[in-house]
Amino acid sequence: MNKLAVVAMGGNALLRDNQQGTIDEQEQNTTDTLENLIFLIREGYDLVITHGNGPQVGNILMRNDAGESEYGIPQMPLDICVADSQGGIGYMIERMLRNVLQKHGIQREVVTLVTMVLVKEDDPAFERPSKRVGKIYSKEEADRISGEKNWIFKEDKKRAGGYRRVVPSPAPIEIINEKIVETLARQGTIVVAAGGGGVPVYMDSEGRIRPSESVIDKDLASALLGARIRANEFYILTDVPYVYINYSTPQQEVKEFLNYADTMDYLEKGMFGEGDMAPKIRACLQFIKNGGVKSVITEAFKLEDKRYGTKITMEYDK
Repeated sequence: MNKLAVVAMGGNALLRDNQQGTIDEQEQNTTDTLENLIFLIREGYDLVITHGNGPQVGNILMRNDAGESEYGIPQMPLDICVADSQGGIGYMIERMLRNVLQKHGIQREVVTLVTMVLVKEDDPAFERPSKRVGKIYSKEEADRISGEKNWIFKEDKKRAGGYRRVVPSPAPIEIINEKIVETLARQGTIVVAAGGGGVPVYMDSEGRIRPSESVIDKDLASALLGARIRANEFYILTDVPYVYINYSTPQQEVKEFLNYADTMDYLEKGMFGEGDMAPKIRACLQFIKNGGVKSVITEAFKLEDKRYGTKITMEYDK
């Protein structure tokens, strides 16, 4: 069999901080990122692509708010908003990828799957919502909405006096359509799946699938998908070329090659930023622990240049 790789495209691969978020900007960023995947295809890899949705689903939630306040349009629940973002972003990735493949004379099928991801109804995360979503409100607006809808708000770190809704972020335990993802990928189809961490759902006591008002970490869901479909390699595309320990301190140090034990030790000692690199490191370790051969964290536009990127394996492999 060909090697199988799961490539997780971070938010900056679609939309950068200094941009407005127009469709032209997102399409160009997506194309630039996908160009970096061509070398994997030429080397014979089968591919599954996952992606973030933070800015996009946030915009969907803001449209929800505007539609309700201005026109009385009922708001859609969070799971529908995540599914909406999966469809829109997946369509964009698929269309841009088909154009990139055509440019390089490569014949490969591409398909986008709206993906449900199973979580536990009693996950402890539901007791401590922490993931900020949607627009920023004033304290007065947040208090009013909280009373009307039982939403939970926390002060936003980036704007003093602003408040954003927080929702739970439970751990993913199963990718609902993982078998078809693996089947299609092993047949050579490039599959876009588990966007934004997947649509969170749980199983009720009668075995029915129910929506979960939460969001799932994209990298953890991607790592789980990679392990469940027996992928060989897992790539996280982000905005830095390497992983650093003690980032932005005088003790900052680049780590190009890491093994499982040392990476876990650095993580437990708090050498990776909890709101930044630490979740990505956990996802990479989860993938390796569950049978993956190699995890790579690198800048979205430097994937093809193997001088860049931090490579994590069970044992050191230089």
